[in-house]
Amino acid sequence: MQHTTASKLRNTFFRTAVASMAMLGLSTPVSVLAWEPTKPVEFIIPAGTGGGADQMARFTQGLVAKHNLMKQPMVVVNKSGGAGGEGFLYVKDSKGDPHKIIITLSNLFTTPLATGIPFNWKDLTPVSMLALDEFVLWVNADSPYKTATEYLAAVKAGNDNQFKMAGTGSKQEDQIITVALDKFTGKKFTYVPFKGGGDVAVQLVGNHVDSTVNNPIEAVAHWRAGKRRPLCVFDDQRMPYKEKVTDTMSWHDIPTCKESGVDVDYLMLRGVFMPGGVTQDQVSYYVNLFKKMRELPEWTEFMEKGAFNQSFMSGKEYADWVQKAEDTHKTLMKDAGFLAK
Repeated sequence: MQHTTASKLRNTFFRTAVASMAMLGLSTPVSVLAWEPTKPVEFIIPAGTGGGADQMARFTQGLVAKHNLMKQPMVVVNKSGGAGGEGFLYVKDSKGDPHKIIITLSNLFTTPLATGIPFNWKDLTPVSMLALDEFVLWVNADSPYKTATEYLAAVKAGNDNQFKMAGTGSKQEDQIITVALDKFTGKKFTYVPFKGGGDVAVQLVGNHVDSTVNNPIEAVAHWRAGKRRPLCVFDDQRMPYKEKVTDTMSWHDIPTCKESGVDVDYLMLRGVFMPGGVTQDQVSYYVNLFKKMRELPEWTEFMEKGAFNQSFMSGKEYADWVQKAEDTHKTLMKDAGFLAK
């Protein structure tokens, strides 16, 4: 009799404790069964080294390791072939494997639209938008052009193909912006493609091209060193960061291109996807991982130094944003004549 009563008391106590924990938003014993990686996680970069996606992925890898956010290591792998198609097809072919994630840029849309490779973002599973990346029109610091108005006036007054614009890949975001500038000026730039944003930045510093539209993170070291000059940012508002980067300028001091009369704006996704066929539990693991990472002071500093638009999304909100972005890219690439036949 006493044993039965004691058992009832223990069961009642357990149910009450679990209910109390649930009301407080605390984890119940069931959460112990939540999924987590059981082997190293491959973090795929569908681009070359030195560019914005590469820098963000490697910084993420370092933060995860430094703060022990994962029990398993994160291994960064560049798969840049075919304008990133190599990386996307690799993850697509890894259906159901939760130990592979990929960081994206606009080639998530531009590469399949331009090449016709058998890939669409819906072959993957959206995890989280980490940020949106800005594009800035840059010239060499020794260039005579101090503003976007001056530079583009010179392009208008020049001959077709007289001015060289370096960018990452063909029929990708850098060339889409360049085509928009072609239309604005009525003259064609000579577009010179390279594998990654790091290479593009070096070409401008070496005076091998006249301009680039490098992301801030790809250009900040050269700007701080006095090697390049920003003319305008392709956004509808100035970047919010007011701390001086050089002796005289902050990111906020760079005018929008619209302020210079150039009605062109473009933001790029920095987001994470998994292969198709993974479980919600596995997706939630990475969503929570990136939420923890975003709370770290090092991440805040990284965002500020790279002048990122700090938007963050997951779930349906993120998937809906990606769908709208794909629709926008279809329109832009159709207008530019970049869609695969």
